[in-house]
Amino acid sequence: MSAPVSRLAILLALLRKELLVFSRDKLYLFLTALTLVIVVAFYHLLPDAVDETITVGLSPSVQNLVEASAESLAALGVPEASIAELRDAPRLAQEQGLILTEFDTAEEMAAAIESGDEVQIGVAVPPDFVERVLAGERDIEVTVYSQAAVPSEVQAAMSGFIREIARQLAGEELPVRFPAEDLIILGPDRMGDQIPLRDRMLPMFALMILLMESFALASLISVEVLQRTASAVLVTPARVSDMLAAKAIFGSGLAFVQGMFVLAVLGAFTSANWLPLTLTMLIGALIFTSLAMVAGAAGKDFMGQVFYTMGFTVPLLIPAFAILFPGSAATWVTFLPTWPLLDVIVGVTVYDAVLADVWPSMLMALAWGLALYAVGLVVLRKKVHSL
Repeated sequence: MSAPVSRLAILLALLRKELLVFSRDKLYLFLTALTLVIVVAFYHLLPDAVDETITVGLSPSVQNLVEASAESLAALGVPEASIAELRDAPRLAQEQGLILTEFDTAEEMAAAIESGDEVQIGVAVPPDFVERVLAGERDIEVTVYSQAAVPSEVQAAMSGFIREIARQLAGEELPVRFPAEDLIILGPDRMGDQIPLRDRMLPMFALMILLMESFALASLISVEVLQRTASAVLVTPARVSDMLAAKAIFGSGLAFVQGMFVLAVLGAFTSANWLPLTLTMLIGALIFTSLAMVAGAAGKDFMGQVFYTMGFTVPLLIPAFAILFPGSAATWVTFLPTWPLLDVIVGVTVYDAVLADVWPSMLMALAWGLALYAVGLVVLRKKVHSL
């Protein structure tokens, strides 16, 4: 009489079977490798810095404007130091993130803006602009040139900028008073420290890897259900619980390993964030594996399995877009399982958060993972028993 087989040995045998079946699925094996290559390549193609400077055209040049009004300025008693400061306006503007590109004529500036090489918006003032403003004229014609692609907010801001310069030259005080700038900044001040696009895309890349593996696992489950492989396995000493455990461990492990590989290649790990990031990827793998079990059990053919997998998992990418394009996300988006998941990934990779900062979101993501895992097990168990 042979000795009884231990549950661990059965589980390991089932895991080997899962690995063998996955290695024979050439389509998803190819798509998995392709996704890894595309993600890494696309990440390195994205810009790694943010240019916070704004290039504005000006006609005529500052030097010509000052020279045309030098006598009037001196006659009005304007100190030479103030006149020198006017001549130094391009450098002072650059220190504030504004680059002035000067043109001799408005026609030259309009041609440069139309070509769109460097300048997208500019302003043309009369050569005696400074003198006429100081003389108190109220009807000075100023023309703003802009490409059609420039947002209307920027165009309006340029017009307001010219009005403000004219007020300052005329010595007029604004009828309102503003507090100090640092008193009205809400949230972290990112001026001079903007987040590059590649860093903002990092959470979406991690989610894409988990999403791809959910398709692969759902396909494996669907094939076993259609071919009644699960029924054949249950003829052996293996139980339904053993088979379900093997599915969950293999799917979660596969998604987790590939997700960690991509994050490591992209340089996402640091000595401060490796623990929360690792735990979060493990929770994410659990969430997507659970959904893959539901989709694989529900699909009656290949197209049905793909349809169900997309229906369950693609909506989970919505929070990634909300993070990629910051704004006021709809309330319902915050109730999706991937919202707390992405909140942790963004916090630790972009904003240098630590475990103490993100543990509430991590607990919420874990709760979602356990709940979806329970649902996946119930659905898959019911499907296996119905074969």
